[in-house]
Amino acid sequence: MIRENMRIAVQGIVSNRLRSALTMLGILIGVGAVILVVAVGNGSSKAVQSRIQALGTNTLVVFSGGGFGGGRGARNGTLSQRVGITSQDVTALENKVNAPDVKALSPVRNASSVTASYNGSTYSPSQFVGVLPAYSEIRNYPVGSGRFLTNDDQANNSKVVVLGTTVVQNLFGTANANPIGAQVQFNATTLTVVGVLKPKGSNGAQDQDDIALIPLSTMEESFTGSTTPYSQLAVEATSAGTTNAAEAEILATLDADHHITATSATQFNVLNQTSLLATSSANTHTFTVLLAAIAAISLLVGGIGVMNIMLVTVTERTREIGIRKAIGARKPDILSQFLVEAVLLSLLGGLLGVAAGLIGSHFKIDGTKPVIVPVSVVLAFGVSLLVGLFFGIYPANRAASLRPIDALRYE
Repeated sequence: MIRENMRIAVQGIVSNRLRSALTMLGILIGVGAVILVVAVGNGSSKAVQSRIQALGTNTLVVFSGGGFGGGRGARNGTLSQRVGITSQDVTALENKVNAPDVKALSPVRNASSVTASYNGSTYSPSQFVGVLPAYSEIRNYPVGSGRFLTNDDQANNSKVVVLGTTVVQNLFGTANANPIGAQVQFNATTLTVVGVLKPKGSNGAQDQDDIALIPLSTMEESFTGSTTPYSQLAVEATSAGTTNAAEAEILATLDADHHITATSATQFNVLNQTSLLATSSANTHTFTVLLAAIAAISLLVGGIGVMNIMLVTVTERTREIGIRKAIGARKPDILSQFLVEAVLLSLLGGLLGVAAGLIGSHFKIDGTKPVIVPVSVVLAFGVSLLVGLFFGIYPANRAASLRPIDALRYE
């Protein structure tokens, strides 16, 4: 009987090609939209996570500030004292008793308006930074060629520099140039290029390859001096699971070191990469679910289309139903006949929708490469079948409930 119902359903679909195609189109759009929206959300989430992870998943960046409302800045609405990160703070945080979850740290000094010159080419890196050798691991800045800064460079105030690929391209004509050993003038100081960083691209806010790194001691000696507070403090926690503990230890140590109490309020702010990653993932997930729910509405619309077409089909085939009942067809036989046709329409529309979603995922959408989530494919296709079944029940039941005498009289 199932085989016979399938044959009749296929004949019904083929005999009304345009109507069937339009019905399947509603299901196709719904399934394809759900798959593609979820894929775009997943791709966007992975892109954001990749940018954050490029900065280091165990990384914490400590800043100091002043005035009202900066992070944990102004408590009780009082104007807090202005403090900065000092070498004394660095020494305190290097003490494992104070910060057992801190693996490595590097104070950072930034110099502004530094122009590099080489063989007639000039360029001002957006970031000209003095750091310790540990900075490479903390902020995930691996070297592509040459070497990174060393402890000897720091101890000897060596006039050396490590460049990002954007700086290399602007000074040497191409990002693939080999500048190792080149003497580059930075303002009035000549520095020897000892390494080139691997390209990292943009993190959404800035070009991470537009950077020049020199030893912290060289920065203090030749560019900024050593009397002002550090620009920031880059810290690596012992693991991704200890970043929150490391953050609490850092703030407690800095508050104690500067004799900051709850009433005067700390002015130290910590950017926690792990927390940022978790928050970003949660926000992206919520946004994706919202968009998928909106896209799923089109599946509902497609289901209504299936019911509408099946009602028309029942009306057109009323005499056929009467003849089948007159020669012995039972109510379940008529019911299954029209249910099979409704589900078949949804099945074909769902398969086409899956194909459309998979094909669409190969194209970038507003700069985002969609990443298919297998569960969304199974779920969207399964829902399309349920939609066909649900919206096919009423027309099928209506057909099965017709009295043979009434069906035969129908014109």
